[in-house]
Amino acid sequence: MLREAVVSALLLLAPSLPAAAAQPKDPLARARLLYNQRQFDEAVAAADEARSSADRADSADLIAARAYLERFRETAASDDLTKARERLRRLNPDRFTSRERIEFIVGLGQTLYFDDAPGAAAAVFDSVLASRDGLPIDARERVLDWWASALDQDARPRSDLDRQAVYQRIRDRMATELETNPSSATATYWAAAAARGQGDLHAAWDAVQAGWVRAPLAGERSDQLRGDIDRLVLQAIIPERARLLAQSPETLRLEWERFKERWAR
Repeated sequence: MLREAVVSALLLLAPSLPAAAAQPKDPLARARLLYNQRQFDEAVAAADEARSSADRADSADLIAARAYLERFRETAASDDLTKARERLRRLNPDRFTSRERIEFIVGLGQTLYFDDAPGAAAAVFDSVLASRDGLPIDARERVLDWWASALDQDARPRSDLDRQAVYQRIRDRMATELETNPSSATATYWAAAAARGQGDLHAAWDAVQAGWVRAPLAGERSDQLRGDIDRLVLQAIIPERARLLAQSPETLRLEWERFKERWAR
């Protein structure tokens, strides 16, 4: 994958507290807050404290599982993945709120992805994207990125015919996302990456140019989006397009640099 990393998924709902405020006394609220602050060891400890109450054990285990998944994403320690799977496996989702059910499903998808089952992970993430339960825009962006990343992984070992179909799924969904949310950084990137995955280098070139120009719509994510697009162009699209057009890669790199200069901020 040409992106630096798959982004973390949903933030957990937590009380909105000033940065200088004391940690909540309620261990479940504290666990959620610590998770959102990316203090995963402390989040697990607070979740273990909260699960001493039987009616909150499932909510606490869900937070701990998500914390273990994030630790695994950072360290690749297999024990963290095992612990996350164990926590998810023993949960009773009937006790969850609608938002917790989404967090649970995303956790299942992440676990499958890390377990080298990207096709199954994509199917799980797809159920979140298709859900009638509305996701905040930032959360949808993260799940959309996980979904496309999982399909990308699943497509690579397939036959050319199968790969074409998988990448077309990504292109179709990203086109729909951009129709409803033109500022989507995830859809902007994957519209180009999926076209490249299909070998449609002309469309990929058009998409990266459109994405570069449209990047300011992504707000705080604009610089990251342009970095992702730049890596995609330099590491994949230019070498492949140069071979297709029988041109020097340096010629295409200069063309790309001139284009970026015309749209520099």
